[in-house]
Amino acid sequence: MRVDRLQQMNDRELQALLEGEPQQAAIWVRSAAEYGIPAAQVRFGRMLLEGTGVRRDERSALAWFMRAACQGCAEAMNMIGRCHENGWGVPIDLETAATHYRDSAARGNAWGEYNFGNMLFDGRGIDRDLPQALSWYVRAGRRGNGRAMNLAGRCLEEGWGCRSNRNEAAEWYRRSAETGYFRGQFNYALVLAECGLATAAAAWFWRAAIGGNDDTRRRILGALANTRDPALAPVAQRIARL
Repeated sequence: MRVDRLQQMNDRELQALLEGEPQQAAIWVRSAAEYGIPAAQVRFGRMLLEGTGVRRDERSALAWFMRAACQGCAEAMNMIGRCHENGWGVPIDLETAATHYRDSAARGNAWGEYNFGNMLFDGRGIDRDLPQALSWYVRAGRRGNGRAMNLAGRCLEEGWGCRSNRNEAAEWYRRSAETGYFRGQFNYALVLAECGLATAAAAWFWRAAIGGNDDTRRRILGALANTRDPALAPVAQRIARL
């Protein structure tokens, strides 16, 4: 594949090409990255992080993210933040992670907004600020980030950084659930059950159970432990058999 053709591709087209055989894909992704295409640089960095089609090399992955970030790539800035937060190719440095998340968020990257919100919420690498955390969750949620939608819902339900508003919380949970995020599905199911909408709640509990982890399934079973509702009891039995 010609490099000049790669240069004209957007990130969606690059992603489509990644569906091919990983080792072959790595060849042209690296070529495009070396040619200076930021989306390919980020993609190749991810491949190095995961060991997809290439030998895993966290330090080299970080170097590619930094090259893309120097061209103003907000996705790369978020990935640099993740590297510093998790110690991928570099010692853990939460302050540096927060700085890169903030830079990514300021450029409108949904994952940067979400991750920066988490740092603000937990006070990791930056002073804790719940109202600002909620603000970034909302921004990321409006860009379609299902995890951010769920956390916006939690903040609004619990009154973290805001006045509690259960109606708005339910709306954010619904939106998160519809993205397929299992924690949003679980929280939305709880809201529906509390409102007496047992049939709808059962459907979302089941989706959360099959898409979630063992902890989520335990939480669902705990929430439904004493139910005798004819819609909820059967789903609890099905989840227990997973």
